[in-house]
Amino acid sequence: MELKWLEDFACLANTLSFSRAAEERRVTQPAFSRRIKQLEAWLGVTLVSRVTFPAELTKEGKAFLPVAQEAIKNFYSTRDALQPPRAQSDQTLIFSGLNTLTVVFFPQWLQQMRSRFGELRTRMSPDKGGIEENIGTLVEGEADFFLTYAHASVPFLMDSSRFPHLVLGTERLLPVASPTAEGVMLDHAIRNGVPLPYLGYGDFSFFGVALSKLFASKPRFERRVVHENTISVGLKTMAIAGWGVAWLPEGLIRQELDAGTLVRATDDPSWDIEVEIRIYRHATATRPIVDEFWRAVVESLKRAPSE
Repeated sequence: MELKWLEDFACLANTLSFSRAAEERRVTQPAFSRRIKQLEAWLGVTLVSRVTFPAELTKEGKAFLPVAQEAIKNFYSTRDALQPPRAQSDQTLIFSGLNTLTVVFFPQWLQQMRSRFGELRTRMSPDKGGIEENIGTLVEGEADFFLTYAHASVPFLMDSSRFPHLVLGTERLLPVASPTAEGVMLDHAIRNGVPLPYLGYGDFSFFGVALSKLFASKPRFERRVVHENTISVGLKTMAIAGWGVAWLPEGLIRQELDAGTLVRATDDPSWDIEVEIRIYRHATATRPIVDEFWRAVVESLKRAPSE
């Protein structure tokens, strides 16, 4: 159960239109419909009749609506009651980001920013798994900044005037596996027409979408999915244990590559994916510390080439 499912349902009950409710919730209509279905699956009942236009709440939907509205109200009132004193919260920068970035990139980058900006109090929201869910932390005001990878093959449906971004660096996604007697696993699978044991990110995560576009642009070969995880660290442990090939950020596996516990799964560098590391913000954020930190990031990027 997720709070946003309840908020989605309350919005749909108000508009009786999937398209209009999706627009108000700032997600695509397929993603919005998927979240309503997830709520219905969790409850075990159908909340909305989809055979009428405009949409209609079912008997169960009408009964559940006041419960959902009260739950939303209670969640937010409880959150407000638990907040730290305003003076402290006003000085806390809230980040959301992809899990790998929070582990590999964020600590060192924040240390650099502290040397320019001064002492910092920060909080990190967890990776939500899907692209739209992660972007939603910024769109819905849960975070001041959003750290993500970006690639031309993975569209970000964000208005650049409302959500400006800066490029903090780049990273390479490499196909790797534990050493095997067959040698490089991807080349072996393609050359011999055998299924490749594949450790995937699923269909809706950033890397999952980027890899599906890469596979579509390459000669067809058979992948046998043996494990899925939206988090790179989880796929890394499976790759080290010998379960198959995973595409992993180079910064996450540098030590394993040096030690030989992971090796490249192909000699062809065209299977690598180079991505940008970006930070997004909400342009209308009103807290002074958010503006001050953003200016410090801009200034650090201007100075970086000469340092």
